Amino acid sequence: MAQDRIPTWQLAAFAGPAVPMAAMGLPISVYLPQFYAEQMGLGLAAVGTVFMIARLWDVVTDPMMGVISDRFPSRWGRRRHWIAGSVPIVLLSAWMLFMPSAPSSSLYLFAWMFVLYIGFTMASLNHMAWGAELHEDYDQRSRIMGFREGFVILGVPVVLLIPVAIEQLGGANVEADRVAAMGWFIIVLLPITVAIAVWKVPEFGELSQKQELPLREAVRPLLNNRPLQRVIASDFLSGFSGAALGSMFLFQATYVLQIGVPSVLLLIYFFAGLGFVPVVVKLSYKLGKHQALIAAALFNALMVPTLFLIPPGNFYAAAAVFTFLGVNVGSVTILYRSILADVADIDELETGHRRTGLFYALMTLTSKTGGAIAVGVVFWTLSLIGFVPGAENTEAAIRGLSIVFVATPMICNFGVAAIMWGFPLDKDMQEDVRRQLEERAKTEEAATASD
Repeated sequence: MAQDRIPTWQLAAFAGPAVPMAAMGLPISVYLPQFYAEQMGLGLAAVGTVFMIARLWDVVTDPMMGVISDRFPSRWGRRRHWIAGSVPIVLLSAWMLFMPSAPSSSLYLFAWMFVLYIGFTMASLNHMAWGAELHEDYDQRSRIMGFREGFVILGVPVVLLIPVAIEQLGGANVEADRVAAMGWFIIVLLPITVAIAVWKVPEFGELSQKQELPLREAVRPLLNNRPLQRVIASDFLSGFSGAALGSMFLFQATYVLQIGVPSVLLLIYFFAGLGFVPVVVKLSYKLGKHQALIAAALFNALMVPTLFLIPPGNFYAAAAVFTFLGVNVGSVTILYRSILADVADIDELETGHRRTGLFYALMTLTSKTGGAIAVGVVFWTLSLIGFVPGAENTEAAIRGLSIVFVATPMICNFGVAAIMWGFPLDKDMQEDVRRQLEERAKTEEAATASD
């Protein structure tokens, strides 16, 4: 049965929690590593190791949460109770991480990162799966994910206004003040947006009453699902690239580009990304999702070397380059999430079970694995080449930092384009899969009615 187009106001209510989720993700990737390494005195190697281990733990929890959320719905539906339950976990761990009492140890950092990632996984994974289940149409899924990722991107510049303001005002401890302020932003906004989403947006998917698959039958379709393997392999590279750049951004902006207000530059980057969201969604309508993804990856790979052309201290040149690099902010995320919803339809056709939560868990697993490895590898590499934050660095160390910052996204984006080239699942195939699913549902409904 064809679904009605979801009203814009309802999509906005659904996407609302993505703002504080993004506000949480940005400091985890950009500000907290630098804050604990430099201001809290833990050092690059220790912080890189802690973040890598904590994110690898996050990787372990993703498939567990995916399976659990698929199997244990509530009277609210499949997703909303899990998102609501994540709120107190996130609030407590955000308080402890963003407003630590000195001195902090590596064990303190690891323990609260461990708790934070449990809550973050519960919230983000079920929010993505909920979005995938809101509509069955190929293009409407891009619209839904475009809305969600648009709010994700909106959340980043909104929360970035906080450190920008603090940097402009100055103070005795700017680094600690900006981290604490971002923590308060999350603590206040998350419960409000989750309450609105849970209240105003129903879950349109039917609750499955089918018997669970045996383990072997559940795993076999995943191993044989070639489109799934290509999507998560590409997302691994994107996750590696994004985490590497995020963890190095403040160092690159301060030591290489010599920009006195790095948060303003990051703000421009994300606002530009927000502007590219409708362009990317419309491009996916015209070219198809995987072709749009390939185009974005190639654009990013060819654009990032222009960073070498920016004269030190030239804010306007840096702002121009980062404006165009903003296409990377939301485009790949929108397209990956939308493509994965279509890939999950193939699995449902083969198994008879809707396992959207598991599929998004697999995607976040690979992306976070890439991110976890990236932070450790990048910080170890910077330590090996002699780069020391907060100290006087040699010209060779600064040059090495710049090379790592540029080479990482180039290699990863060329890899994404290569993997997704010739991707088999297009709009015609997805519509055929949905048609088969609808016919099977009608047959099962008729058989149930006759019993």
